[in-house]
Amino acid sequence: MSVDHAELGRRLRARRAALGRTVASVATDAALSVPYVANLENGRGNPTLSALDRLAEALGTRLTVSFADPGTEETSSAPPPSLVEFARTRRFRRQAGSLATLLGEDDRVTRARLVDALAAVAGPLDRDLHEADWQRLLDALVLILAHPAS
Repeated sequence: MSVDHAELGRRLRARRAALGRTVASVATDAALSVPYVANLENGRGNPTLSALDRLAEALGTRLTVSFADPGTEETSSAPPPSLVEFARTRRFRRQAGSLATLLGEDDRVTRARLVDALAAVAGPLDRDLHEADWQRLLDALVLILAHPAS
C-alpha cells in the first residue's frame, strides 16, 4: 500500500485549522506555493519528504516516517474535529498567547504544543469532547505549564 494522500491531506488541514492558520501563511512559512499546499490538503499531489518536512516545521510539529508491516494500523491521527473548533476560539488563542509570553515561546509553537497535548490526553478517553471539556483540559495544562510544582 502506498501513502494515503487523502488521509495526509486531512491531517495537514486539521493541524493547520487547529492552529488557526491560513493555507497562505503555512505555505509562506514552508517556502511552498499556496496551490501546492492546497492540493496536498485536498489529497492531490505527491509531496517530497523535503516538502513534508518543511510543512511539519511550519505547523509546529515534526515529520516522522516509518515502515510498518502490511495490515498494521497507524496510531497517529488528525486532531478530533471538536478540538479543531475549540482551538479556533478566542479563549484558546488568548490563553495560548499568554502562556507563550510566559514561557518565552513563539505563539504558534505554543498553540501547536497545546493542541498536541490536548489530543493526546483526550485520545484514551474514547469519547467526543465538547468545548467545556476542552476548556477544562486546557486550564489544567496551563496551570501545570505556568505554575510547575517546586
